[in-house]
Amino acid sequence: MTLTGVDDVAVELGAEEREQLILDHLPQVRIIARRIHERLPDHINIDDLISAGTLGLISAVDNFDSSQNVLLKTYAEYRIRGAILDSLRGMDFAPRQKRRQARQIEAAIASCEQRLGRAPSEEEIAGELGLSLDEYRDWLIELEYVQIGEFDSASAPSPSTVLRRLADDHENLPSVLLERAELVRLLDHSIGNLPKTEKTVLALYYKEGLNLREIAGIMDLHLSRISQLKSQAVLRLRAAMQKRWPAGRGY
Repeated sequence: MTLTGVDDVAVELGAEEREQLILDHLPQVRIIARRIHERLPDHINIDDLISAGTLGLISAVDNFDSSQNVLLKTYAEYRIRGAILDSLRGMDFAPRQKRRQARQIEAAIASCEQRLGRAPSEEEIAGELGLSLDEYRDWLIELEYVQIGEFDSASAPSPSTVLRRLADDHENLPSVLLERAELVRLLDHSIGNLPKTEKTVLALYYKEGLNLREIAGIMDLHLSRISQLKSQAVLRLRAAMQKRWPAGRGY
C-alpha cells in the first residue's frame, strides 16, 4: 500500500502499519462473509468464506493507492466480496444443469408474458415447462443457491472498474447518468409488475436486509416457500430486463 505525503511522494507502509490496517478491517471481512453465508446452503462453512475474504482484504491493503481519492474501506469491500465469490465459484455448487434450468424458467416466463400479456402464475410457468407445480417449485428452491454466484458477481467488478466508477468525473458523465436513470426506471417498472407477494419478499430481502428465515417469520410462510418466491421473483426480473435492456449496455 502507498500513502501520499505532503510533497505528493509515495510512502510505503511499514510492516507494523500494514498489519494494523489488516487487523482494523477484519471485522469488515466477518460482516461481509456473514451476509453472503446467510444466502448459501448449510454445508458451506462460514470460516472458509472468512478465510477467502481475509485474503481479499490483504490484497486490498497491499494494492491500495490513496491518491485515487477512494477510502480503503470502500476499496476493501469490493476486494473482500470478490475474493469470497471467487472461492464460491471454485466450489462449483451451482452445476451446469441448474444454470440451464434457470435459463429455461426465464424463457418460459418471457414466453408466457408475451402470450398472456401479463405476469404468468406459477401454474402457467410450470405448464410452459411441462412440469407439475411441485416439480417447478422444487426447481425454484434449488435455484436459490445458483443465484449467489451469478447475480452478486455482477456487482463485484474488478478494482480498476471500482475506482473508475467511484471517480466523480465518471459518475457525473451525462451518458452515465442517463443510462442509470433509464435502468432504474425499467427496474422499477418490472418490480411494479411482480405479484404482490413476490414484491414483498424482494423488498424485505434486498431493501430491509432480512434473511429468508426472518422473512418467513414475518410473512407466516414456510422457509421453503419464501425461497421459491424469491427465486421466481428474481427470474421474472431477469426475463423482463433481458428483454428491455439490450446486452452490452452499461451497468
